[in-house]
Amino acid sequence: MKNLFFSLLLLGLTTQVYAQITVLPEVAITVNYKYLDAVNSEDMAEGIKMLREEVALYDLKDSELYRDEYDTYFVSFFIPQGKILAAYDKDGILIRTIERFKDIKLPKDVLKSVASRFPDWGISKDVYKVNYHYKKGVTKEEYRIKLENGDKTLMVKIAPDGNFM
Repeated sequence: MKNLFFSLLLLGLTTQVYAQITVLPEVAITVNYKYLDAVNSEDMAEGIKMLREEVALYDLKDSELYRDEYDTYFVSFFIPQGKILAAYDKDGILIRTIERFKDIKLPKDVLKSVASRFPDWGISKDVYKVNYHYKKGVTKEEYRIKLENGDKTLMVKIAPDGNFM
């Protein structure tokens, strides 16, 4: 009786080993790698990196915005720290972006430059702006930083490499 029970149990388990073979339909994904290569850096905040990946992977033709009669589509992407306004052509290729982020983690080069030029000043606010164009790459990238020292305030513009504008 034990042998019969174990034999049936073993037979029942072995029949589940064979899986059904499923063929999935082919999916075409447009990835705008040129955009990601132009704007992403190692020192960038994770939230901004993730939002930029969303912009690059956005499938325009699969969205409810897509209609055949338009040549350009504008799509906004948001996170609590900022937003990206992206323009896509009718084929889903990213044409340009305008990006603005507030109070983010600043890159090391920017922090070093500010600390060396303004040693007794503290950073109270910062804004990071980027303009991207697919033919030109990044056309404008800057940090606007509000510095405070007691009751004094100062606004500075600085490039990502640490050079003041």
